[in-house]
Amino acid sequence: MAAVEGRELVFGLDIGTRSIVGTVGYKDGTRFHVVAQREKEHETRAMLDGQIHDIGKVGATIAEVKDLLEQDLGKKLTQVCIAAAGRVLRTVTTSVEYTYGMEKEIVSEDIYALDTMGVEQAYEEFTRDNDTDMQFYCVGYTAMRYYLNGYPIGNLEGHKARTAGVDLIATFLPDDVVDGLYKAVGAAGLQVANMTLEPIAAIQVAIPEKFRMLNLALVDVGAGTSDISITREGAVTAYGMIPVAGDSLTDILVQHCLVDFETAEQIKRSIAVQETIEYTDIMGLPQTIGAGEARELLQDNIHRMTKEVADCIRELNGEKPVSAVFVVGGGGMIPGYTQALAEQLGIAKERVAIRGEDVMQAISFDVVNARKDSLMVTPIGICLSYYEQSNNFIFVAFNDQRVKLYDNGRLSVVEAAIAAGFPNENLFPKRGAAVEYTVDGKSRMIRGEQGEAAVITVNGQEGDIHTRIQNGDKVVLVPSTAGEAAHPLLEKLPEMAQQVHITVSGIQVVLPRQAYVNGQRQLGSYEIHNGDEIRIQNWYTVEQVAQYADIPIQGRILVNDAPAKTDTRVYEGFDVRFEQGGGEEESVENSSPVPESWEDLAEDTGEPDETPEDIGQDTEDTHGAAARTEGAADALTQKGETGRTQSHDQSHGAAVQAQSHGAAAQRQGGIHELQVVVNQQPVTLRGKKEYVFVDIFDFYEFDLGNSQGRSIVTLLNGRPAQHFEELHGGDDIKIYWI
Repeated sequence: MAAVEGRELVFGLDIGTRSIVGTVGYKDGTRFHVVAQREKEHETRAMLDGQIHDIGKVGATIAEVKDLLEQDLGKKLTQVCIAAAGRVLRTVTTSVEYTYGMEKEIVSEDIYALDTMGVEQAYEEFTRDNDTDMQFYCVGYTAMRYYLNGYPIGNLEGHKARTAGVDLIATFLPDDVVDGLYKAVGAAGLQVANMTLEPIAAIQVAIPEKFRMLNLALVDVGAGTSDISITREGAVTAYGMIPVAGDSLTDILVQHCLVDFETAEQIKRSIAVQETIEYTDIMGLPQTIGAGEARELLQDNIHRMTKEVADCIRELNGEKPVSAVFVVGGGGMIPGYTQALAEQLGIAKERVAIRGEDVMQAISFDVVNARKDSLMVTPIGICLSYYEQSNNFIFVAFNDQRVKLYDNGRLSVVEAAIAAGFPNENLFPKRGAAVEYTVDGKSRMIRGEQGEAAVITVNGQEGDIHTRIQNGDKVVLVPSTAGEAAHPLLEKLPEMAQQVHITVSGIQVVLPRQAYVNGQRQLGSYEIHNGDEIRIQNWYTVEQVAQYADIPIQGRILVNDAPAKTDTRVYEGFDVRFEQGGGEEESVENSSPVPESWEDLAEDTGEPDETPEDIGQDTEDTHGAAARTEGAADALTQKGETGRTQSHDQSHGAAVQAQSHGAAAQRQGGIHELQVVVNQQPVTLRGKKEYVFVDIFDFYEFDLGNSQGRSIVTLLNGRPAQHFEELHGGDDIKIYWI
């Protein structure tokens, strides 16, 4: 900007549908000083509804305004601040929330990342909901409200949070609108120093921050568009527009009075100051029209226009009217406009008012015959926006693609990537494919390796996604890579690291855990695949122990000093011996498997094997079944004679009946059935020559895994039972927890 007496001057240009208003001034503390004003109307309708239709003619008018201001100042003007009309503005209001893995302190990078997530989501929603061939750019966003663990908060930085969220408004403009404004300004020999949106510029002057706690609306009624802003709870919460404004009233006078547009515009402006208006129609005939007649003529259209504005305000404000409305711009100065808008909103007419000089208390007009009405609100706001942020458009090269960005003063590589359509997932390192499987029925997942982060250079220098960028920068971004997929091995499971220690004929033998994948036994080198069902086995059979230790099975088999078979299960701490004197066949046929604990009996009754959580407790079985049985017997002794008497009385009848059937079966010899009474219920044992107490659990359902810290009581005919005590027909058995 040019300097006047050591001060930096700001040149703001309001490029409107009917006229171009230029303002030059400077800021001193909190006050803005206007040192020059010039206005010029378009000689033709080079702009319609806020859109440039003839770039050359608009550029010529801008040049005339610039020349007049330069004459007033005695200085050259080379840079200018401009604003785009709300007619082409698109807004998206969205909310995002991010959950951290654990509670963490929020830093500025976290807030920036959260805002970026919101902008990305807004852009996705915008492209999904707007089926258009035009290229739109995100020109900025406003964070309306932040959330800390679900609760609203003014500033997240420094707080500890598990979740953080934000509500924001993202704004979008089509490329052709921005290009048209830039070219028209360039045709006048000017460069854009800053660009904002007309409703944002107007609200800076018309509704100071101290009023934004109130639910207010600002309506900037121009010639072609009516721009609308809503404030509530200290923030601007919505922007909107309708493509109807002052020109629609002028067009009615054109048709009624049979005059050109310029003459009709003069008639419209005279309604408020003259009772009778004289004009010449296109036939060259002198005519007159009364102000009252003109108002009546325009009344219906004013009502239609204000209804559209009121409907837009309600839509932006959650389907309810605002508390008050400030009206700026020339289109709103037509008599009857504010009263009609109040009626449409259903609020008192005193709460809809034109704002002009009364809202410019912080503005000093250091120029003779300065204009201070509502037409000057937006031009001055355009100047003030220069001090808020430098947010004109810039161009950068992103991977050799020319990208246009709306410069909000804090642009970085990530904004260029978003504008270029660079996939977000290619910005950050990616893990290789994961493998999901189950171990003993519980789901697990092994993640793949972390990939390489994206490689970013800005003008040949190493950078990252937060590196700031400026006009003309060259950004090169090599996409991130995916890491190697997960290749978990069976032997790497923590359960497989545990071993089974067994004594075989006095020799300590250390055995690895056995693993079954999808029902098939696998070696530790097996690579786990997606969907595999893995079962870790913490026991061996006697036969497997002998094979592993390379010891032949000879004579009688003893496990923890109890007779056993080749298929008897051997757990951690068990002792296995082979005694001479009895044939192997005898030991196999005439002995019963030894249970290592009451809980392990569940495996013989169809219950699932131990879970991974149980594996760590295997060492408790070191002393074998004898220790567990002794504990159960001790618990029974504490019950005393009461238990024995109760057992005898409750089951005497059932026992007599079962005993008669059992005696008959025993007389037949060989494999036979045996009937006993368990907890007052007849139970038939089948498939053996002889039956011992533990065989009960093959035919009677009892959840041995449901101890919950209790002790088990086992009674046979009213006395403590031995695990391998032979059963006879009619025996009365009691099993319960204490």
